Amino acid sequence: MSPSVRHAPRVLWAGLRALLVLTLVTGVLYPLAVTGVAQAFFPGRADGSVVRADGRAVGSELIGQTWNGPDGEPDPHWFQPRPSNSGYDTGATGSGQLAAGDPTLVETVRQAREDVAAFNGVPVEDVPADAVTGSASAIDPHISPAYADLQVARVAARNGLPPAAVQDLVDARTEGRDLGILGGERVNVLLLNLDLRALAAG
Repeated sequence: MSPSVRHAPRVLWAGLRALLVLTLVTGVLYPLAVTGVAQAFFPGRADGSVVRADGRAVGSELIGQTWNGPDGEPDPHWFQPRPSNSGYDTGATGSGQLAAGDPTLVETVRQAREDVAAFNGVPVEDVPADAVTGSASAIDPHISPAYADLQVARVAARNGLPPAAVQDLVDARTEGRDLGILGGERVNVLLLNLDLRALAAG
């Protein structure tokens, strides 16, 4: 019997032990440790940044959602998010693949600008870019302060609220740049609409 054949069982057993140890460390102990640390120091984020209202989960701070009426169209009582190629379906995320100069995209954006302007009763030239273009992930929960400001008059009128009070909600929910330099200012639509609901309830 050759030495390689004679030592085969020992080599196989060593490989099996390594597999078991690595499986235990990387597949069990490490995930448990990371989960434990996350739950201890960042419980909200570890659980998906779930937002609760009236004792039930109504969404996540990290994932956008539609604010439509029974007819499936955008409800004018609420602040609206930016467009989403997936309809904010987390199982179908991703942006469109059309180039910036593609005629289909150009026409889609043009029509969207007119629709947003008509929906909010403002001139087409006042419509900001994020009101008619989706995010890269298609589930961005934020809009720009400019798009939120654009919607204030409509939201206030539909809910019978003073525009100044609704504007105060937008200002309070406007988040600054990350670390003061990254990204742009933004407004979380879910949190803003929950504030709006509380204000409207009086």
